[in-house]
Amino acid sequence: MFAEASLSVWGWGGLGVVLFLISFGPFAIFYLAFYILCFIGGGFVVLLLFGKTNSEKHLERCEHSYLPPTQTAIMKVLEEMKSEPKTIKIDRRLTGSSIIDEPLQQVIQFALRDYIHYWYYTLSDDETFLLEIRQTVQNALVEFSTRSKEVDWQPYFTTRLVDDFATHLRVFRKAQEKLNEREDPKQRDAPDELLDSFFEAELEMERKICRDMVCMSHKHEEGYLRDLCEVLLYLLLPPGDFHNKNMRYFLREVLARGVLLPLINQLSDPDYINQFIIWMDLCLFKQIRDSSCNYEAFLNILKLTDKPAELEAVKDKVLEELQYLRSLDTAGDDINIIKNQINSLLFVKKVCETRVQRLQSGKEVDALKLAANFGKLCVIPLEHILVHNIALQFFMDYMQHMGAQAVLFFWLTVEGYRVTAQQQLEVLRSSQRDGKRQSSQTTKGLLRAAALGIYDQYLSEKASPRVQMDEASVARLAQKLNSEDPTPEIFDEIQRKVYDLMLRDERYYPSFKQHPLYIRMLAELDMLKEPSYRGSDDGDVESFNGSPTGSINLSLDDLSSGSVDESAQLHAFISDTDCWFSVADAFLNHLPVAGVCNDHGKTYALYTITVIRKNSDGSEDTWKTYRRYSNFHDFHMRIIEQFESLAPILKLPGKKTFNNMDREFLEKRKKDLNTYLQLLLNPEMMKACPMLIPYVNDFLENKAYSKGKGDFARKVPPLIPKPDIDSEHCRVSAQLDDNVDDNIPLRVMLLLMDEVFDLKERNQWLRRNIKNLLQQLIRATYGDTINRKIVDHVDYMTSPEQVSDYVKRFRDSYWPNGILAETPPRRDKSTRMRTRVAAKTTLLGIMPDELKHIIGADTTRKGILRVFDMFQHQPLNRRLVYVFLEGILETLFPQYKFPKLFVKLHSRSPRVLKYSQKKRSLQKR
Repeated sequence: MFAEASLSVWGWGGLGVVLFLISFGPFAIFYLAFYILCFIGGGFVVLLLFGKTNSEKHLERCEHSYLPPTQTAIMKVLEEMKSEPKTIKIDRRLTGSSIIDEPLQQVIQFALRDYIHYWYYTLSDDETFLLEIRQTVQNALVEFSTRSKEVDWQPYFTTRLVDDFATHLRVFRKAQEKLNEREDPKQRDAPDELLDSFFEAELEMERKICRDMVCMSHKHEEGYLRDLCEVLLYLLLPPGDFHNKNMRYFLREVLARGVLLPLINQLSDPDYINQFIIWMDLCLFKQIRDSSCNYEAFLNILKLTDKPAELEAVKDKVLEELQYLRSLDTAGDDINIIKNQINSLLFVKKVCETRVQRLQSGKEVDALKLAANFGKLCVIPLEHILVHNIALQFFMDYMQHMGAQAVLFFWLTVEGYRVTAQQQLEVLRSSQRDGKRQSSQTTKGLLRAAALGIYDQYLSEKASPRVQMDEASVARLAQKLNSEDPTPEIFDEIQRKVYDLMLRDERYYPSFKQHPLYIRMLAELDMLKEPSYRGSDDGDVESFNGSPTGSINLSLDDLSSGSVDESAQLHAFISDTDCWFSVADAFLNHLPVAGVCNDHGKTYALYTITVIRKNSDGSEDTWKTYRRYSNFHDFHMRIIEQFESLAPILKLPGKKTFNNMDREFLEKRKKDLNTYLQLLLNPEMMKACPMLIPYVNDFLENKAYSKGKGDFARKVPPLIPKPDIDSEHCRVSAQLDDNVDDNIPLRVMLLLMDEVFDLKERNQWLRRNIKNLLQQLIRATYGDTINRKIVDHVDYMTSPEQVSDYVKRFRDSYWPNGILAETPPRRDKSTRMRTRVAAKTTLLGIMPDELKHIIGADTTRKGILRVFDMFQHQPLNRRLVYVFLEGILETLFPQYKFPKLFVKLHSRSPRVLKYSQKKRSLQKR
């Protein structure tokens, strides 16, 4: 059955094929295939067209439902591209001063040419982008200029800048002290150890800031500059330009890596700083310097240096010069000149070789210890010690150490009394010759009171401590004081015996010559020579080449005129005198006419004091005396120096540099001065300090007030820091007294001297003499208006002419002759070492001799070399540059929270995190 069915299928199928071919022909099969393919292709075409139409409709619905419209923006861009470019007008005015704008425009042009044009023109010829960049830069400069004009730069340059430098020096000094405490010499000399100690000390002072990462890591430094530049662009750029990310990032990189980073690298380079010091010396001091001073300073530097590389570099240069001089063919007088030059060079060569030999042998010995061991020292007579500031300071320290300071103070007080008495009597005789009425009894009474005060303080039985003298001499003196008029020579007998006691008693001057303080005194007087190094058969021997044993005479130039006057204590007591007074209001009611005086261009207010004195017989004397505020200040300083216990009680109204002729200010000052005088003449005050009365009486007399401190000393405030401040763990400016607001610039400079020469440990005698020195030096240069001179100098530095000069110098430095300067190759080590020696010589040579005489030669050298050493570490220099930059930004944008920003940026340091964790753990305990 199955076979039959299969046969029937194939039979019928074959029959159908035969009939198809007979009916349609043999090509019908090809037509059928073609029709089938056309059917299938048509179906695909229909599906494609239908699907596309539906897809476009669906996408359009989705676009309007979920996405912002883009068709309008695209069309607008196309229209802008087809339209003609708009002309950008560049306003060349930047600062409002043509002398500044002209060089500044050249700087902008050179910067665009060398940093943008060279790569932009390889991408496009369209100038629009370049013009927009220039317009953006100019907008930022205009905004910067506007803000700079609104800022008062005087407080920054006179206070903040000096304070930042002094604080940086304080941190460096603390880091050095920490290293010197370590026993391992290798750790003390390692640069990395110094950097670690420095930034640890910075963190102790700043608490929340440590700049170690910014100064020691290039990666963190670039990140810090990028963050800072982005903030500046936000403040200076228009909002549209700032929110353009491409523009913002582009300007940020150019400013951070193309401008600030190269500038900071140059300013922090120790070799560049050394060259700048030499350049400043050549420009500013070449007219007033003596070549012999340079030569002496140069030899001192060679003898003091501890860097063999410096000595080798100098020696190589000396050999080069010797070779050149010996090759010259000369005759006559020239040969003598060349011989002298050769001898000088040979001497320098010997000094270098000797110093290198000592350093390499490890036999470097402290000159003070060596001098103490050998004992071959020059002898300074006691009479010269007592009148020389530095020598007297060390002798005073020794006498205090021996518990015999009363003996020395008695001699000094009597010497001061003699000078004062001679002056007072001479004034009395002069007034009598001129026919002026002046009571001789008043002058003699003051002198008698002063003499009795000295007797009571040092010689009477109630004196503590009492100067031990033979009773007969003391009795004769007491009899003279009670029966005779006081004379300048009334204490001569006992003063001579006190002098002989100090001179001959083994406890005093003879023992002082064997004490280490005497060695230090010689070093400060520059009478302690450098130990020499010589070889011997038994080994290397150190010998001390001191001055020959014997007496020497100090020159009169070494003596300070203020040393004796400072010790004078003039005491007086008027038992039956009371005073009432008031500052008159009448002057202030007509201040523009009568209350303000003008003397050689200086304007000042004059106050009237009405004094009523009630005498013992019931009568009254009334007079008016006129005093300036500066007279009050002189008077106040004299009182505070003589009666230190009154310093916390008496507060003189603060001074003011600007707007000090304002009526409201003068009215307030008048009331404050009245309060000051009323407190001073309080009966309880007079009972507690009866010796204060002669000073008050002298101030209220109807005469020109004698400025016992001199015309300038009143302007120099005490160097004593406020007692409630840890001066070693705070900024230098934190030691300023808030009650006085006028002398801030000068006082910050004095505090800077404290840091440079480390004077805080010296006694107050030396501090007062430092003030006298500044009086002489600064007054000779500036007169009586030092603060005004400082302010005027700041005004000059920020004037348009000077700013224009700064811009021109920057332009000529980066683009000499209009061409971008190539990066100079790093100078070889020998040249850099010689530059170090020259810079140290320059710093040491520009120090005035008066400073060495008042502070001490050894202290001066150590202070100058400390400043020089600070500049020889590039990370520390970078830190100082960043501190200056941050100070400028805080001053320029006071309304913004830059201090908090800097805390945030610098708190990323691991030291800060570790310090914070340590502080929290201590608080939990």
